[in-house]
Amino acid sequence: MEASDLGALHAALVAGADAVVLDFDDTFSPTRANVAAAYGALPAALAAPVPLLARPRPLYACEPALTWNGQPARAALCDLAALLTARPGRAPHLYLPKLETVAQAEVWADALRLCETHLALKSGTLRVCLQIETWPGLLNADALLHTLRTWAYGLNAGRWDYVFSLVKHVGAGRAGPLPARARLGMDADALEAYAQGLAEVCRRRGAQAVGGTAALAPDPADPAPALSSVRADKAREARQGFVAAWAGLPELLSAVREGLAQPADPASAVSVTPERLLALPDPGPLPLSEVQDTAGLALDVFRAWFEGRGVVLRHGRLEDTATAELARALLWQWVGAQAPLADGSRLRPETYLALRRRLCPDTAPEARLLDHLVLSPTAPAYFPQEAQRLGLTPHPPEEALDR
Repeated sequence: MEASDLGALHAALVAGADAVVLDFDDTFSPTRANVAAAYGALPAALAAPVPLLARPRPLYACEPALTWNGQPARAALCDLAALLTARPGRAPHLYLPKLETVAQAEVWADALRLCETHLALKSGTLRVCLQIETWPGLLNADALLHTLRTWAYGLNAGRWDYVFSLVKHVGAGRAGPLPARARLGMDADALEAYAQGLAEVCRRRGAQAVGGTAALAPDPADPAPALSSVRADKAREARQGFVAAWAGLPELLSAVREGLAQPADPASAVSVTPERLLALPDPGPLPLSEVQDTAGLALDVFRAWFEGRGVVLRHGRLEDTATAELARALLWQWVGAQAPLADGSRLRPETYLALRRRLCPDTAPEARLLDHLVLSPTAPAYFPQEAQRLGLTPHPPEEALDR
Protein backbone atom coordinates (compact mmCIF):
# COMPACT_ATOMS: atom_id res chain seq x y z
CA MET A 1 0.00 0.00 0.00
CA GLU A 2 1.06 3.59 -0.69
CA ALA A 3 3.12 4.80 2.26
CA SER A 4 1.28 8.13 2.57
CA ASP A 5 -2.29 6.78 2.25
CA LEU A 6 -3.16 6.74 5.94
CA GLY A 7 -6.71 5.49 5.38
CA ALA A 8 -5.45 2.52 3.39
CA LEU A 9 -2.79 1.87 6.03
CA HIS A 10 -5.43 1.64 8.77
CA ALA A 11 -7.61 -0.63 6.64
CA ALA A 12 -4.64 -2.89 5.88
CA LEU A 13 -3.60 -3.15 9.52
CA VAL A 14 -7.04 -4.47 10.54
CA ALA A 15 -7.68 -6.61 7.44
CA GLY A 16 -6.25 -9.84 8.84
CA ALA A 17 -3.20 -9.94 6.59
CA ASP A 18 -0.13 -11.88 7.72
CA ALA A 19 1.90 -8.69 7.21
CA VAL A 20 1.38 -5.22 5.75
CA VAL A 21 3.68 -3.76 3.10
CA LEU A 22 4.38 -0.03 3.40
CA ASP A 23 5.45 1.13 -0.06
CA PHE A 24 7.64 4.13 -0.90
CA ASP A 25 8.26 2.91 -4.46
CA ASP A 26 5.79 1.91 -7.17
CA THR A 27 2.62 3.18 -5.48
CA PHE A 28 4.18 6.33 -3.99
CA SER A 29 4.31 9.89 -5.32
CA PRO A 30 7.22 11.51 -3.43
CA THR A 31 5.82 14.96 -2.74
CA ARG A 32 7.06 16.73 0.38
CA ALA A 33 3.64 16.28 1.98
CA ASN A 34 3.50 12.57 1.15
CA VAL A 35 6.96 11.88 2.52
CA ALA A 36 6.15 13.78 5.73
CA ALA A 37 2.81 11.95 6.12
CA ALA A 38 4.42 8.56 5.56
CA TYR A 39 7.26 9.20 8.00
CA GLY A 40 4.81 10.57 10.55
CA ALA A 41 2.70 7.41 10.37
CA LEU A 42 5.60 5.03 10.99
CA PRO A 43 5.65 5.00 14.84
CA ALA A 44 1.96 4.05 15.09
CA ALA A 45 2.21 1.53 12.25
CA LEU A 46 5.18 -0.18 13.89
CA ALA A 47 3.26 -0.32 17.17
CA ALA A 48 0.48 -2.39 15.56
CA PRO A 49 0.44 -6.14 16.24
CA VAL A 50 0.67 -6.91 12.51
CA PRO A 51 4.21 -7.41 11.15
CA LEU A 52 5.24 -4.52 8.93
CA LEU A 53 7.26 -4.85 5.73
CA ALA A 54 8.56 -1.73 4.01
CA ARG A 55 9.82 -0.98 0.52
CA PRO A 56 12.07 2.10 0.45
CA ARG A 57 12.61 4.08 -2.72
CA PRO A 58 15.21 2.70 -5.15
CA LEU A 59 18.85 3.75 -5.12
CA TYR A 60 18.51 5.98 -8.19
CA ALA A 61 15.94 8.28 -6.52
CA CYS A 62 16.91 11.57 -4.87
CA GLU A 63 15.13 13.38 -2.04
CA PRO A 64 15.10 17.08 -3.06
CA ALA A 65 13.72 18.16 0.32
CA LEU A 66 17.04 17.23 1.94
CA THR A 67 20.56 18.00 0.83
CA TRP A 68 23.98 16.73 1.84
CA ASN A 69 27.00 18.85 1.00
CA GLY A 70 24.88 20.78 -1.46
CA GLN A 71 23.58 17.66 -3.26
CA PRO A 72 20.13 16.08 -3.02
CA ALA A 73 20.07 13.27 -0.50
CA ARG A 74 19.66 9.65 -1.57
CA ALA A 75 15.96 8.88 -1.07
CA ALA A 76 16.51 5.20 -0.30
CA LEU A 77 18.80 6.05 2.61
CA CYS A 78 16.39 8.69 3.92
CA ASP A 79 13.62 6.10 3.91
CA LEU A 80 15.89 3.51 5.52
CA ALA A 81 16.81 5.90 8.34
CA ALA A 82 13.16 6.80 8.96
CA LEU A 83 12.06 3.15 8.97
CA LEU A 84 14.75 2.01 11.39
CA THR A 85 14.45 4.86 13.89
CA ALA A 86 10.68 5.48 13.98
CA ARG A 87 10.15 3.05 16.84
CA PRO A 88 13.31 1.93 18.64
CA GLY A 89 13.42 -1.80 19.17
CA ARG A 90 11.12 -2.66 16.28
CA ALA A 91 12.35 -2.50 12.70
CA PRO A 92 10.31 -3.68 9.72
CA HIS A 93 11.56 -6.24 7.26
CA LEU A 94 12.64 -4.50 4.07
CA TYR A 95 11.97 -5.04 0.39
CA LEU A 96 14.86 -3.73 -1.72
CA PRO A 97 13.58 -2.59 -5.14
CA LYS A 98 15.03 -2.26 -8.66
CA LEU A 99 18.18 -4.28 -7.99
CA GLU A 100 20.24 -4.92 -11.12
CA THR A 101 23.91 -5.32 -10.26
CA VAL A 102 26.20 -6.69 -7.58
CA ALA A 103 27.52 -3.13 -7.10
CA GLN A 104 24.02 -2.00 -6.12
CA ALA A 105 23.69 -4.94 -3.74
CA GLU A 106 27.02 -3.96 -2.18
CA VAL A 107 25.70 -0.42 -1.56
CA TRP A 108 22.74 -1.90 0.30
CA ALA A 109 25.07 -4.24 2.21
CA ASP A 110 27.18 -1.27 3.32
CA ALA A 111 24.06 0.65 4.36
CA LEU A 112 22.64 -2.25 6.36
CA ARG A 113 25.98 -2.90 8.03
CA LEU A 114 26.35 0.75 9.02
CA CYS A 115 22.77 0.88 10.33
CA GLU A 116 23.29 -2.20 12.50
CA THR A 117 26.52 -0.75 13.87
CA HIS A 118 24.92 2.64 14.59
CA LEU A 119 21.89 1.05 16.27
CA ALA A 120 24.02 -1.47 18.21
CA LEU A 121 22.29 -4.41 16.52
CA LYS A 122 23.82 -7.81 15.98
CA SER A 123 24.92 -8.44 12.39
CA GLY A 124 22.04 -9.93 10.43
CA THR A 125 19.31 -8.51 12.68
CA LEU A 126 17.85 -6.55 9.79
CA ARG A 127 16.05 -8.76 7.28
CA VAL A 128 15.52 -8.02 3.59
CA CYS A 129 13.78 -9.51 0.58
CA LEU A 130 15.32 -8.67 -2.79
CA GLN A 131 13.00 -7.63 -5.58
CA ILE A 132 14.01 -9.36 -8.81
CA GLU A 133 12.09 -7.02 -11.06
CA THR A 134 14.63 -6.19 -13.76
CA TRP A 135 16.18 -8.18 -16.60
CA PRO A 136 19.76 -7.73 -15.28
CA GLY A 137 18.45 -8.53 -11.79
CA LEU A 138 17.17 -11.90 -12.96
CA LEU A 139 20.47 -12.70 -14.66
CA ASN A 140 22.33 -11.72 -11.45
CA ALA A 141 19.78 -13.09 -8.95
CA ASP A 142 22.07 -15.70 -7.42
CA ALA A 143 24.93 -13.21 -7.05
CA LEU A 144 22.63 -10.56 -5.56
CA LEU A 145 21.32 -13.02 -3.00
CA HIS A 146 24.87 -14.11 -2.17
CA THR A 147 26.07 -10.51 -1.76
CA LEU A 148 23.29 -9.76 0.73
CA ARG A 149 23.29 -13.22 2.34
CA THR A 150 23.79 -11.84 5.85
CA TRP A 151 20.38 -10.15 5.72
CA ALA A 152 18.40 -11.65 2.82
CA TYR A 153 15.63 -14.17 3.40
CA GLY A 154 14.04 -14.28 -0.04
CA LEU A 155 13.46 -13.03 -3.56
CA ASN A 156 10.29 -11.29 -4.75
CA ALA A 157 8.92 -11.33 -8.30
CA GLY A 158 7.93 -7.90 -9.62
CA ARG A 159 6.02 -8.74 -12.77
CA TRP A 160 5.36 -5.43 -14.53
CA ASP A 161 8.67 -3.85 -13.57
CA TYR A 162 10.40 -6.93 -14.94
CA VAL A 163 8.55 -6.77 -18.25
CA PHE A 164 9.29 -3.03 -18.43
CA SER A 165 12.98 -3.78 -17.91
CA LEU A 166 12.87 -6.55 -20.52
CA VAL A 167 11.33 -4.18 -23.08
CA LYS A 168 14.02 -1.57 -22.38
CA HIS A 169 16.87 -4.03 -22.75
CA VAL A 170 15.78 -6.14 -25.70
CA GLY A 171 13.08 -4.08 -27.42
CA ALA A 172 15.39 -2.05 -29.63
CA GLY A 173 16.89 -5.21 -31.10
CA ARG A 174 13.58 -6.55 -32.38
CA ALA A 175 12.50 -5.80 -35.92
CA GLY A 176 8.84 -6.22 -35.02
CA PRO A 177 6.67 -5.03 -32.13
CA LEU A 178 6.44 -6.61 -28.72
CA PRO A 179 3.03 -7.76 -27.50
CA ALA A 180 0.66 -5.45 -25.66
CA ARG A 181 0.27 -5.94 -21.91
CA ALA A 182 -2.83 -8.11 -22.31
CA ARG A 183 -0.60 -10.77 -23.90
CA LEU A 184 2.15 -10.46 -21.30
CA GLY A 185 0.48 -12.37 -18.49
CA MET A 186 2.37 -14.85 -16.36
CA ASP A 187 0.99 -17.68 -18.48
CA ALA A 188 3.23 -16.47 -21.34
CA ASP A 189 6.15 -18.90 -21.50
CA ALA A 190 8.82 -16.17 -21.27
CA LEU A 191 7.30 -14.88 -18.03
CA GLU A 192 6.68 -18.35 -16.66
CA ALA A 193 10.40 -18.97 -17.23
CA TYR A 194 11.23 -15.74 -15.37
CA ALA A 195 9.22 -16.81 -12.32
CA GLN A 196 10.60 -20.35 -12.50
CA GLY A 197 14.17 -19.07 -12.65
CA LEU A 198 13.62 -16.94 -9.56
CA ALA A 199 12.08 -19.86 -7.67
CA GLU A 200 14.98 -22.14 -8.64
CA VAL A 201 17.53 -19.69 -7.21
CA CYS A 202 15.54 -19.64 -3.97
CA ARG A 203 15.49 -23.44 -3.77
CA ARG A 204 19.25 -23.65 -4.31
CA ARG A 205 19.97 -21.00 -1.69
CA GLY A 206 17.33 -22.00 0.88
CA ALA A 207 15.48 -18.69 0.45
CA GLN A 208 11.77 -17.89 0.19
CA ALA A 209 10.22 -17.14 -3.20
CA VAL A 210 7.63 -14.38 -2.84
CA GLY A 211 5.15 -13.94 -5.68
CA GLY A 212 3.83 -10.84 -7.36
CA THR A 213 1.04 -8.46 -6.41
CA ALA A 214 -2.59 -9.35 -6.96
CA ALA A 215 -3.75 -6.01 -8.40
CA LEU A 216 -7.28 -6.66 -9.63
CA ALA A 217 -10.10 -4.63 -8.09
CA PRO A 218 -13.19 -6.87 -7.82
CA ASP A 219 -16.49 -5.46 -9.02
CA PRO A 220 -18.65 -5.25 -5.85
CA ALA A 221 -21.66 -6.39 -7.87
CA ASP A 222 -19.84 -9.44 -9.26
CA PRO A 223 -16.49 -10.09 -7.56
CA ALA A 224 -16.24 -13.75 -8.61
CA PRO A 225 -14.34 -13.27 -11.92
CA ALA A 226 -11.59 -11.16 -10.36
CA LEU A 227 -11.24 -13.46 -7.35
CA SER A 228 -11.10 -16.51 -9.59
CA SER A 229 -8.36 -14.91 -11.69
CA VAL A 230 -6.31 -14.06 -8.58
CA ARG A 231 -6.79 -17.58 -7.21
CA ALA A 232 -5.56 -19.14 -10.46
CA ASP A 233 -2.56 -16.81 -10.68
CA LYS A 234 -1.45 -17.64 -7.14
CA ALA A 235 -2.02 -21.37 -7.69
CA ARG A 236 0.39 -21.14 -10.63
CA GLU A 237 2.94 -19.44 -8.40
CA ALA A 238 2.46 -22.08 -5.70
CA ARG A 239 3.14 -24.88 -8.20
CA GLN A 240 6.42 -23.15 -9.07
CA GLY A 241 7.44 -23.01 -5.41
CA PHE A 242 6.36 -19.53 -4.31
CA VAL A 243 5.30 -19.43 -0.67
CA ALA A 244 3.81 -15.94 -0.33
CA ALA A 245 2.49 -13.01 -2.37
CA TRP A 246 1.11 -9.51 -2.05
CA ALA A 247 -2.58 -8.61 -2.11
CA GLY A 248 -3.25 -5.14 -3.50
CA LEU A 249 -6.58 -4.87 -1.65
CA PRO A 250 -7.88 -6.47 1.58
CA GLU A 251 -10.73 -8.16 -0.31
CA LEU A 252 -8.16 -10.21 -2.26
CA LEU A 253 -6.57 -11.82 0.81
CA SER A 254 -8.69 -14.98 0.80
CA ALA A 255 -8.16 -15.59 -2.92
CA VAL A 256 -4.40 -15.15 -2.54
CA ARG A 257 -4.27 -17.57 0.39
CA GLU A 258 -6.42 -20.15 -1.38
CA GLY A 259 -4.25 -20.04 -4.48
CA LEU A 260 -1.01 -20.35 -2.54
CA ALA A 261 -2.38 -23.37 -0.66
CA GLN A 262 -1.87 -25.49 -3.79
CA PRO A 263 1.04 -27.97 -3.64
CA ALA A 264 4.35 -27.15 -5.29
CA ASP A 265 5.35 -29.16 -8.36
CA PRO A 266 8.80 -27.96 -9.47
CA ALA A 267 9.64 -31.35 -10.97
CA SER A 268 7.26 -30.71 -13.87
CA ALA A 269 8.99 -27.49 -14.94
CA VAL A 270 10.72 -27.09 -18.27
CA SER A 271 14.36 -25.94 -18.14
CA VAL A 272 14.90 -22.18 -18.02
CA THR A 273 16.95 -21.12 -21.04
CA PRO A 274 17.84 -17.74 -22.57
CA GLU A 275 15.67 -18.68 -25.53
CA ARG A 276 12.62 -19.18 -23.31
CA LEU A 277 13.23 -15.94 -21.41
CA LEU A 278 13.34 -13.94 -24.63
CA ALA A 279 10.65 -15.76 -26.57
CA LEU A 280 8.00 -13.05 -26.57
CA PRO A 281 5.52 -13.57 -29.39
CA ASP A 282 5.00 -11.25 -32.35
CA PRO A 283 1.53 -9.78 -31.82
CA GLY A 284 0.93 -8.99 -35.47
CA PRO A 285 -0.82 -5.71 -36.38
CA LEU A 286 -1.82 -3.75 -33.28
CA PRO A 287 -5.36 -2.43 -32.94
CA LEU A 288 -5.25 1.37 -32.70
CA SER A 289 -7.51 1.06 -29.64
CA GLU A 290 -4.76 -0.98 -27.91
CA VAL A 291 -2.17 1.70 -28.62
CA GLN A 292 -4.54 4.42 -27.42
CA ASP A 293 -5.33 2.53 -24.21
CA THR A 294 -1.62 2.03 -23.54
CA ALA A 295 -0.98 5.76 -23.95
CA GLY A 296 -4.03 6.54 -21.81
CA LEU A 297 -2.76 4.34 -18.99
CA ALA A 298 0.62 6.08 -18.92
CA LEU A 299 -0.99 9.53 -19.03
CA ASP A 300 -3.47 8.67 -16.26
CA VAL A 301 -0.75 7.42 -13.91
CA PHE A 302 1.63 10.29 -14.72
CA ARG A 303 -1.17 12.81 -14.10
CA ALA A 304 -1.96 11.24 -10.74
CA TRP A 305 1.73 11.11 -9.83
CA PHE A 306 2.16 14.82 -10.52
CA GLU A 307 -0.91 15.43 -8.32
CA GLY A 308 0.57 13.41 -5.46
CA ARG A 309 -1.21 10.06 -5.97
CA GLY A 310 0.75 6.93 -6.70
CA VAL A 311 -2.14 4.62 -7.64
CA VAL A 312 -5.17 4.91 -9.90
CA LEU A 313 -8.08 2.52 -10.35
CA ARG A 314 -8.56 2.01 -14.06
CA HIS A 315 -10.76 -0.55 -15.84
CA GLY A 316 -10.88 -2.78 -12.76
CA ARG A 317 -7.14 -2.76 -12.11
CA LEU A 318 -4.91 -0.93 -9.68
CA GLU A 319 -2.37 0.88 -11.85
CA ASP A 320 0.83 2.42 -10.52
CA THR A 321 4.22 3.60 -11.69
CA ALA A 322 5.28 0.06 -12.65
CA THR A 323 2.44 -0.37 -15.13
CA ALA A 324 2.95 3.18 -16.42
CA GLU A 325 6.63 2.41 -16.99
CA LEU A 326 5.65 -0.68 -18.98
CA ALA A 327 3.10 1.28 -21.01
CA ARG A 328 5.56 4.00 -22.01
CA ALA A 329 8.27 1.42 -22.81
CA LEU A 330 5.89 -0.48 -25.08
CA LEU A 331 4.98 2.76 -26.86
CA TRP A 332 8.69 3.54 -27.29
CA GLN A 333 9.34 0.09 -28.74
CA TRP A 334 6.32 0.23 -31.04
CA VAL A 335 7.27 3.64 -32.41
CA GLY A 336 10.90 2.55 -32.84
CA ALA A 337 9.83 -0.59 -34.70
CA GLN A 338 7.16 1.34 -36.64
CA ALA A 339 4.71 -1.33 -35.52
CA PRO A 340 2.07 -2.30 -38.10
CA LEU A 341 -1.43 -1.23 -37.13
CA ALA A 342 -4.67 -3.04 -37.84
CA ASP A 343 -5.77 -0.32 -40.28
CA GLY A 344 -2.77 -1.02 -42.52
CA SER A 345 -0.69 1.98 -41.43
CA ARG A 346 2.35 2.00 -39.14
CA LEU A 347 2.95 3.60 -35.76
CA ARG A 348 5.36 6.38 -36.68
CA PRO A 349 6.23 9.30 -34.38
CA GLU A 350 3.64 11.55 -36.03
CA THR A 351 0.99 8.84 -35.62
CA TYR A 352 1.79 8.56 -31.93
CA LEU A 353 1.68 12.35 -31.46
CA ALA A 354 -1.69 12.64 -33.20
CA LEU A 355 -3.08 9.88 -30.98
CA ARG A 356 -1.63 11.37 -27.78
CA ARG A 357 -3.02 14.82 -28.64
CA ARG A 358 -6.49 13.33 -28.77
CA LEU A 359 -5.99 12.26 -25.16
CA CYS A 360 -4.09 15.16 -23.65
CA PRO A 361 -2.90 18.66 -24.69
CA ASP A 362 0.77 19.35 -25.42
CA THR A 363 1.08 21.71 -22.45
CA ALA A 364 0.11 19.14 -19.81
CA PRO A 365 3.13 17.88 -17.82
CA GLU A 366 2.07 14.26 -18.31
CA ALA A 367 2.03 14.80 -22.09
CA ARG A 368 5.47 16.43 -22.10
CA LEU A 369 6.86 13.56 -20.03
CA LEU A 370 5.30 10.82 -22.15
CA ASP A 371 6.45 12.41 -25.43
CA HIS A 372 10.00 12.61 -24.10
CA LEU A 373 9.96 8.96 -22.99
CA VAL A 374 8.38 7.59 -26.16
CA LEU A 375 10.32 9.63 -28.72
CA SER A 376 13.78 9.21 -27.15
CA PRO A 377 16.22 7.26 -29.33
CA THR A 378 16.94 4.93 -26.41
CA ALA A 379 14.55 4.02 -23.60
CA PRO A 380 15.22 6.24 -20.56
CA ALA A 381 15.80 4.34 -17.33
CA TYR A 382 13.00 5.51 -15.00
CA PHE A 383 10.39 8.17 -15.50
CA PRO A 384 10.85 9.95 -12.10
CA GLN A 385 14.45 10.65 -13.09
CA GLU A 386 13.36 12.02 -16.45
CA ALA A 387 10.60 14.12 -14.88
CA GLN A 388 13.19 15.70 -12.62
CA ARG A 389 15.55 16.39 -15.53
CA LEU A 390 12.71 18.06 -17.43
CA GLY A 391 11.73 20.16 -14.42
CA LEU A 392 8.50 18.20 -14.10
CA THR A 393 8.34 16.88 -10.56
CA PRO A 394 5.60 16.46 -7.97
CA HIS A 395 7.65 18.42 -5.46
CA PRO A 396 6.27 21.84 -4.49
CA PRO A 397 8.69 24.78 -4.94
CA GLU A 398 9.87 24.91 -1.34
CA GLU A 399 13.43 25.46 -0.24
CA ALA A 400 15.39 22.32 0.61
CA LEU A 401 16.29 21.70 4.22
CA ASP A 402 20.06 21.23 4.58
CA ARG A 403 21.13 18.44 6.85
